[in-house]
Amino acid sequence: MIRIAIANQKGGVGKTTTAINLATALAASGFRVLLIDCDPQGNASTGLGIERSRRDRSVYQVLIGALSLDEAICATRVPRLDVVPATPDLSGAELELADMPDRVRRLNDAIAQMGGRWDICLMDCPPSLGLLTVNALVAARSLLIPLQCEFFALEGMSQLLHTVERVRARFNPALAILGVALTMYDRRNRLSEQVAEDVRACVGALVFATTIPRNVRLSEAPSHGLPALLYDHRCPGSEAYVALAREVIARLPAPAAAA
Repeated sequence: MIRIAIANQKGGVGKTTTAINLATALAASGFRVLLIDCDPQGNASTGLGIERSRRDRSVYQVLIGALSLDEAICATRVPRLDVVPATPDLSGAELELADMPDRVRRLNDAIAQMGGRWDICLMDCPPSLGLLTVNALVAARSLLIPLQCEFFALEGMSQLLHTVERVRARFNPALAILGVALTMYDRRNRLSEQVAEDVRACVGALVFATTIPRNVRLSEAPSHGLPALLYDHRCPGSEAYVALAREVIARLPAPAAAA
């Protein structure tokens, strides 16, 4: 199973929107996808239509060892896409994890105990570099970085890359950067173009060719409990995520890409 963490410690960069719609596009391409919502805000769970009343089992219970990952899974309206939801209890998990053995490997160990029901596991990280994000980075084999086209984008990415290097050195030498996805791109705005040029100059081929535009339908879809690809599959945002999924598939190891 391919494990991909979607992370950026800055909030409001389109991270959860990317997780939801990339997972949907991959599932539509025939992959069996599991999305683990590691953010206490639970926005990925909400965006996939998992009401709070259905979240009696969540990733929080998995991390503290009360449930297996299989026991916490919820089906979504998207064929071949399942989710492990998040609840606000997760906000206290970092304090509880601090005293636990192998506190940075809790999620990795839970994933390792699963069967082969899924081809790809995506992990939507919180907007921080705390224990929840580190757990996802230790569990992942690839990292996808959503990067908003705004002034401080590169500064925030440098902090994340520093954390990635520390995780590689201490816990997970297999972790690799899958790519950087430029989000909230506005072709009418010179700043968006300048940021895109600067990011490509900095990390080169790691930047996906597809840019995710600012799009009202992407913002509206979560309030209906739907990915944008189901809410309006013809909108520019949905089309961009389908294109991004093609690029992601092309970068996956050969057996997965051919699934």
